[in-house]
Amino acid sequence: MSGSRGKQAHHRVRTATLVVVAFVVLLAAGAGWLWLRLNGNISTFDADGLSKNRPGAGAAGQNVLVIGSDSRSGGNKDLGGGEGDVGRSDTAFLLHVYRDRAHAVAVSIPRDTLVDIPPCRLPDGSWTSGRTRAMFNSAFSVGESAKGNPACTQNTVEKLTGLRVDHTVVVDFEGFSAMTSAVGGVPVCVPKDVYQGDLNPHRGSRGQLLFPKGRQNVSGQKALDYVRVRHGIGDGSDIGRIQRQQAFVAGMVKKVREQGFNPATLLPLADAATKSLTVDPGLGSADKLLSFAMSLKDVDLHNIKFITVPWRYEGDRVDIVQPDADALWASLKADRTIDGKDAGGKRQPGPAAPASPEQVSGEGVSVSVANGTRVSGLAARAATELEKHGFTVGDTGNAEVRDAGITVIEFGPGRAAEARTVARLFPGAYVHGVAANGITVTVGRDFAAAGGGTSAAPEPSAPAPSAANPGTLSADVAATARSADDDPCANLSYG
Repeated sequence: MSGSRGKQAHHRVRTATLVVVAFVVLLAAGAGWLWLRLNGNISTFDADGLSKNRPGAGAAGQNVLVIGSDSRSGGNKDLGGGEGDVGRSDTAFLLHVYRDRAHAVAVSIPRDTLVDIPPCRLPDGSWTSGRTRAMFNSAFSVGESAKGNPACTQNTVEKLTGLRVDHTVVVDFEGFSAMTSAVGGVPVCVPKDVYQGDLNPHRGSRGQLLFPKGRQNVSGQKALDYVRVRHGIGDGSDIGRIQRQQAFVAGMVKKVREQGFNPATLLPLADAATKSLTVDPGLGSADKLLSFAMSLKDVDLHNIKFITVPWRYEGDRVDIVQPDADALWASLKADRTIDGKDAGGKRQPGPAAPASPEQVSGEGVSVSVANGTRVSGLAARAATELEKHGFTVGDTGNAEVRDAGITVIEFGPGRAAEARTVARLFPGAYVHGVAANGITVTVGRDFAAAGGGTSAAPEPSAPAPSAANPGTLSADVAATARSADDDPCANLSYG
């Protein structure tokens, strides 16, 4: 992605504060009196823009989408970057807080990732048509308003992951600058001297020295410059910049934790954070934010992880790698950490036991089935099981890629409830929405392991996933994870 977007793209700030907000407010939670001052600071976005075709709420941990906005409106205009008042976002994390409240992981989604963007609500109340293979960050700019379109980005993330986003938080330029100053700066590591020309390669000269090589403390404008710089460090890619942003966020979380419950620090920090927040109505007051933050108080720094969704280059864009990404989403849905541990904690029994497969009725529901493995006859076995429960089975055949570890159920617009009914026959399946119509079941090795077929060819040596072990993550995912207590100089750039 180096140099392909022009001057405006080079100046878009990568506000690396995406998961910081949740942890910042966490540390203020000990001062109950603080909410009186903070309550008036918080803005909310219109929840009418959220999709009516959302994934169901699960019994697992919480998912919080945190978006960095680089709008130039208000006080943000003096902090550098592009022109105009349209809200843009080139940085986003999906923060998953596990049910045991002892683990958390922030998954970065690169700005240039090609995704399906579902219909989104415009400022005049009308809705757009869905788009396929669009850049992920374009969802936030739908409607071209100064505040951006967080509901559209949330809809896009839910469609991408199949996970229900419980809350969405947007942080702007001013908030980032003020928070880094409030904590007295954040330690960073710079592998080489960085000049103004590295931040803005269109200036025509090297310019002044911005960052000398080595460890240093940055805050305010300097912190903004650090998370924006791309061409002067590493391989010049946005992926490399994400690595440094994750290191910055980890450093800020660690810095705040080290300062402890000091009101002299926490009050200006929380004040700066809440002034710059736009949140969903579910987090629209200080007491709600503090209640959420309190649920994070027992997460150890080492158990706060930062990763990037499995990706590969597609020209000057980014494609998501499958089945690795689906295995990641399935693991989060099942509250399994990236190293395969069960972080579900103690689960309280619900008001009623779920229906058994024998009670599932598929009357009036049409399903297509594909075999995602090299197990002979697996699609036919799945079709027979579906028909036994009243489903109408259309096409059956083999999937294009036949190395699926977990069963995947894809559903089109308006078919979420029916897809969840189908999923009751395939425990541990990954369910998510797509642009295409209908419902398709692509059976994986988990279905075969449960007795759904007989093997006609050797299977890969990886363990077959199941409801208890929902997918085997690529070793690269765990290997590249950053912990909040890692050395700030470690693993700073892809390439």
